[in-house]
Amino acid sequence: MPCAAVRNALKNHIFCATGDIYLAAIGKAAWTMAHSAYEELGSKIKKGIVITKYNHSLGDIQCMEIIEAGHPLPDENTITGTKKITEMAKNLRACDELLFLISGGGSALFEDPLPVLTLADITDISSQLLYCGADIVEINMIRKRLSAVKAGRFAQICAPAKVFAVVLSDVLGDRLDSIASGPAAPDFSTVDEVMAVVNKYNLTISDKVKEYLNMETPKYLDNAETVITGSVRTLCSSAADIATELGYTPFVLCTEMNCEAREAGRFISSIAKQINNMTDNIFKKPCAVIFGGETVVTLKNKEGKGGRNQELALAAAEGISGIDKLLIFSVGSDGTDGPTDAAGGIVDGATYQRLNEKGLNFHDILNNNDSYNGLAAVDALVITGPTGTNVNDITVILCG
Repeated sequence: MPCAAVRNALKNHIFCATGDIYLAAIGKAAWTMAHSAYEELGSKIKKGIVITKYNHSLGDIQCMEIIEAGHPLPDENTITGTKKITEMAKNLRACDELLFLISGGGSALFEDPLPVLTLADITDISSQLLYCGADIVEINMIRKRLSAVKAGRFAQICAPAKVFAVVLSDVLGDRLDSIASGPAAPDFSTVDEVMAVVNKYNLTISDKVKEYLNMETPKYLDNAETVITGSVRTLCSSAADIATELGYTPFVLCTEMNCEAREAGRFISSIAKQINNMTDNIFKKPCAVIFGGETVVTLKNKEGKGGRNQELALAAAEGISGIDKLLIFSVGSDGTDGPTDAAGGIVDGATYQRLNEKGLNFHDILNNNDSYNGLAAVDALVITGPTGTNVNDITVILCG
């Protein structure tokens, strides 16, 4: 959870402002981070603006305006909220300081298209990237070049004031220029890399979009300081501690899983099957084998419903079919997986057979990207609601 992380970051930071402290928070964890900042700083904050996903606000925060907007695609509320933040930033003085709280989802929730571009241009290219199986670094590499607030441009708007950014990372490797598309970080991507992504996924782009993709972005900022307060590595470490408390021997195998969700599910199920069958191996049972990261889904059927964690869990069900005392779950740390109300899925040795008993074809469900409805039919969804944080996904094998 970001509460303690934000407090620790603020306690270790010396605000140099002789003027006022302002606050901007963006992302799925924006409300939680802003609330923690207010508890720590109180009336020292002159004004704050918070933009988070719909249904992620938990109420009013004194001296702050809270705006809910679209995710994973920006909408008109996104533009409205972003313009309010940039108007606040434009009026900052050299003696002021902006506390910038960033969490996953910030790319969609903090957006103002560059001149001649429209919201429709942004949503079109974002939709193409989301559907084609591009990873978050590739997606943000494109989106940042079409935005007036990404790729370090927001920090430039804040100048001459200083920006202190506190970041919850949802990007593998914690690339600051990719987290929320780097609004307060120099951009290290190049035009050649951007065009390679366009060609790799055969994206359809207009001439005006192509013009911006061929422009260079800010490579240096002198008014921004950033601290990363949480990431998927912290998530996996915490999961290992909890597994120990529950009587399992934990093994964190990977914190940078990045591949097709269904392939990850099949591979993880093969690991689970081998652990179960071997009596002499390093995985002392009962054990919890932990994987962190963020997989991708290449949509074959846009009519299907699901998310990467649900697809991973469903794909794993076939490989562990018929095995007792073994289960696999995969969830998004933010509590929302894809455009659904589920955080992910949980399967065991009986899931595959239960699908058959319901008259459902496992391969049809998987090929139609309809993991939500498939898992729902056999009571295998994990539903938590918004968690207030966002640090990638976690997948766990529990073997008894």
